[in-house]
Amino acid sequence: MTFDASTPFTYAPAPESRAVVDIAPSYGLFIDGEFAPAAGGKVFKTVSPATEEVLSEVAQAETADVDRAVAAARKAFVTWSALPGAERAKYLFRIARIIQERSRELAVLETLDNGKPIRESRDADLPQVAAHFFYYAGWADKLEHAGYGPNPRPLGVAGQVIPWNFPLLMLAWKVAPALATGNTVVLKPAETTPLSALFFADICRQAGLPKGIVNILTGDGSTGAALVAHPDVNKVAFTGSTEVGKAIARTVAGTDKKVTLELGGKAANIVFDDAPLDQAVEGVVNGIFFNQGHVCCAGSRLLLQESVADEFLTALKRRMRTLRVGDPLDKNTDIGAINSAEQLARITALADAGEAEGAERWSPECALPESGYWFAPTLFTGVTQAHRIAREEIFGPVLSVLTFRTPEEAVAKANNTPYGLSAGIWTEKGSRMLWMANKLRAGVVWSNTFNKFDPTSPFGGYKESGHGREGGRHGLAAYLTPSTPKGEHHG
Repeated sequence: MTFDASTPFTYAPAPESRAVVDIAPSYGLFIDGEFAPAAGGKVFKTVSPATEEVLSEVAQAETADVDRAVAAARKAFVTWSALPGAERAKYLFRIARIIQERSRELAVLETLDNGKPIRESRDADLPQVAAHFFYYAGWADKLEHAGYGPNPRPLGVAGQVIPWNFPLLMLAWKVAPALATGNTVVLKPAETTPLSALFFADICRQAGLPKGIVNILTGDGSTGAALVAHPDVNKVAFTGSTEVGKAIARTVAGTDKKVTLELGGKAANIVFDDAPLDQAVEGVVNGIFFNQGHVCCAGSRLLLQESVADEFLTALKRRMRTLRVGDPLDKNTDIGAINSAEQLARITALADAGEAEGAERWSPECALPESGYWFAPTLFTGVTQAHRIAREEIFGPVLSVLTFRTPEEAVAKANNTPYGLSAGIWTEKGSRMLWMANKLRAGVVWSNTFNKFDPTSPFGGYKESGHGREGGRHGLAAYLTPSTPKGEHHG
């Protein structure tokens, strides 16, 4: 972002040191407590999206590797599931503390591999990662009080496939409840962001976690597909695109596998005329530009009440002019790099479609770096519900603005989507918040805030945004078989 050097608000660069993280030139698969090359010997490169430099080379897991990892997890399940909950908790608490101790290293690693600003990986991702392990460690010896019967049992081996937008946080969402409930894990990180999962494998060893309980398989979509289809996997957990989620649902249909799917979204951020406008502007900016818009629950549709639309858009554009795009390792950066060339191409194509269909495009003046994958924060006005940019998930820093007159119209427009993951409401009236929340078909509804997460709170969607809940007490259900109280018989 360009700034007038004569103003007192020009920031000098404040780079975080890369020296705190030591990335090896190559990594194998983590199976049964050991790193080993893939059976077929294939590897692929992971690059920094901000610079396009190769960070490391990682193993490409094949079917034989999936078989080995699932077998290791199955063997480890026998002893892990038999441990008292309090003993399992000790390992989870240990992992949580090590994550805290290594948080600066992990934050830098995540920013290098993913492209997100260091401020976000340091202040948002890593604290939440540790918090999830702490939270589920607390549940490990209290499962009989979770509401799933007096003696709920673990399912067995969990096959978990996670996305590239929050690599370490999505790992925590999946692994922590699985281990707390006595299951073992085979996890497949995203192809473009494998490094933090491989570092987590090292944390498991550092914590003394017995072999085979956590296994990490790096690879592409074919690796994930083989894991999901494996006959000895009891539970499938996936976060990612709706398209892949549907394919997974077809694969597990007719089997006895439990499945949770956390998929795409096209969230509405709804601003009423009585909203605290400055606060709402910050919430809208956070809702769509946090993590470059690579957020499934991003507030990518802004619904403005007509009477305040012009005033709000003026304030929003003024705020967008102050956003700093650039080096993700600079602590002053607000918007980092797009995760991959493929994702940049999709964002670019959808933004071009918005212009072609007649919406008005606006971005602040923005000097983008010459190398790496970048997209300026973008705003579209004059958007209708028929526009692709109002219907399709862009997964980038692109905001579509629509207007409404009445609360009923706002609800109708917000719900006019195949998705239903999240929504935001900005108003001073508590009665209106509650009325809207009851009408919106969204798994999470935020009031006068956005993108607030807590491990104690369940998260998940309606319709094409997924199936099941993660987080909180609800997040335990997907990893347990409820026990039947005495005297009851289930036919």
